[in-house]
Amino acid sequence: MTARLMALVGLFAFVATASAQQPDQARSIALFGEAGKVLQHPRCLNCHPAGDRPSQTDRMTPHQPMVVRGADGHGAPGLPCNACHHAANYDEAGVPGHPLWHLAPASMAWAGRSLGEICRQIKDPALNGGRDMAMLLRHLSEDSLVGWAWAPGGKRTPAPGTQAEFGALMRAWADSGAVCPEG
Repeated sequence: MTARLMALVGLFAFVATASAQQPDQARSIALFGEAGKVLQHPRCLNCHPAGDRPSQTDRMTPHQPMVVRGADGHGAPGLPCNACHHAANYDEAGVPGHPLWHLAPASMAWAGRSLGEICRQIKDPALNGGRDMAMLLRHLSEDSLVGWAWAPGGKRTPAPGTQAEFGALMRAWADSGAVCPEG
């Protein structure tokens, strides 16, 4: 069992043990705080930029060459994301890839936002692509582009844990009331 998985098992045990002592609200906030380690990781933030320009690398530097989101998140006319980002990582050149490579919708820009702001944003169907909670949980735990964060290739640091562990955390958060942290 990996150290990360052991830590998650410990968190789940804490949540289960504390359920009689701690209101669901506090448990829910604690679970989302743990999930926030993924949501606020460079693998997520690079594709959820505050503006129209993605960032890259673990240092989250502005994308080079200069590119912009475009109307649909797939790049500007004449320079779509897939001009450089192909169906798979190209480690020889350090270029990440996935068949559906694109930026998150502008409504899902969360770089620079607090964990509470991100939480409220991902719960809001008007901002999250029209997803209800079940759809959101499927997206986070099963979507292969989201899953790229755990297999980024090259010298990029993967998001903490695994997509399955992240999905389990998010389901536990939803089951405990999907309460957002303050801020």
